[in-house]
Amino acid sequence: MTGLPVMKRILLVVLLAAAAMYVILHCNLWKTNVYLLPPTATRRKSGLENCSLDPPFESLWNVICRRCVVVGNGGVLRNKTLGEKIDSYDVVIRMNNGPVRGYEEDVGKRTTFRLFYPESVFSDPIHYDPDTTVVLLVFKPHDLKWLWNILNGHKINTNGFWKKPALKMIYKVNQIRILDPIIIRKTAHEWLQFPTKFPRKEKPKHPTTGLIAITLAFHICNEVHVAGFKYNFADRNSSLHYYGNETMSEMIENGYHNIIAEQKFLKSLVEKQFVVSLT
Repeated sequence: MTGLPVMKRILLVVLLAAAAMYVILHCNLWKTNVYLLPPTATRRKSGLENCSLDPPFESLWNVICRRCVVVGNGGVLRNKTLGEKIDSYDVVIRMNNGPVRGYEEDVGKRTTFRLFYPESVFSDPIHYDPDTTVVLLVFKPHDLKWLWNILNGHKINTNGFWKKPALKMIYKVNQIRILDPIIIRKTAHEWLQFPTKFPRKEKPKHPTTGLIAITLAFHICNEVHVAGFKYNFADRNSSLHYYGNETMSEMIENGYHNIIAEQKFLKSLVEKQFVVSLT
């Protein structure tokens, strides 16, 4: 290492520290398989001997049909009254801070998995659900350090985040998981064909939490349905989410996602009958 520039040494140390923290957190947070479903999911029975669709990827479970729905946060869910149907699935996957409380008629009330990153996790206890397993998406070393500090009661350094991260965790330790980075890599490089390196002057692109959630669903479900993933690009003032007042203009101006590419890819999944869209 003596011949390496100082910055390369620092980068190497950071990467090694992040890797070590990743392993430690895995060992401390759970002792089972990372993809093992929580008891609330395994207790439910779909009553189906066979899935109506062949799984596009081989499921990790071959005993029963496991039907999953990935619920996006799109404004298209407003006034669709899909709540009861969404709750009928064996596994319900949600993402970020898309609320359930107050929107049950449109989005349901059950949540099996909720994918998040430090800037998007709930911090208000009003949203706490004891039957939900929350899954951290790690995009940078700061994310792992954030989780380590928040679980150990250390002061949270908010530097290095694109907006202020949560300063407290409303979920219990046994409800927390860390998503295998392979899932994110598959979404970015195999599905969306993003390059592994971006030019310095170009903002690096990464997949939305929603598409990452769909990738995860393909690894744990026999049958995958989606809802809330349709956006109206023609109207910049249309609702971005089924909650709040954000508009499509904010999504269009976001330089870190390629929403058009994701919409085209998702459309191809629906056309090939790999997934079923409820909206």
